[in-house]
Amino acid sequence: MTEQSLIEGLRNGDDSAFRELVDTRQGLVFNTVLGLLQNQEDAEDVTQEVFIKVFESIGQFKGGAALSTWIYRIAVTRSLEHLRMKKRKKRFAYLTSLFGDDNEPLHEPKEFNHPGIQLDNREKGRILFREIAKLPENQKIAFVLHKLECLSYQEVADIMHTTVAAVESLIHRARQNLRKTLMEFYKQQH
Repeated sequence: MTEQSLIEGLRNGDDSAFRELVDTRQGLVFNTVLGLLQNQEDAEDVTQEVFIKVFESIGQFKGGAALSTWIYRIAVTRSLEHLRMKKRKKRFAYLTSLFGDDNEPLHEPKEFNHPGIQLDNREKGRILFREIAKLPENQKIAFVLHKLECLSYQEVADIMHTTVAAVESLIHRARQNLRKTLMEFYKQQH
């Protein structure tokens, strides 16, 4: 099915078009969301939300960019909304726990291991993903889309509604920040 016929099928509410969309784009959406959220269960939930949003709002798709670019935008937006919601819940849990015995947050994040990392590099990958999660939002998005999803600077710029130069700058600053924090981490370990 061509992209145009897929879009038309989606606009007409065709179930087979929706199935094809999910079958062909599920991997890219899940990997993007997983790279941003760093939690497999959350990534699965948000991936489902992304496809529901795509189905519900396909009429708003103008065709100015590729369908996959539009879907990436939705995936990034939904991921960021999820992270913000999770932070609000965590702050609330922390405030609630102030009245407890140990003054510790009730909900600690689970350790994240990206499924694409080899077992012998798992510890290094866990540390890297922890530091990626600490990057400023735009740096994290640009870094994940370019380095983990292997999108070009132009594709990342389209998804983020910015210029290629801005994406290059974000990725450069993300690398600098990661290099600095990882060097500090490893100095502390030795």
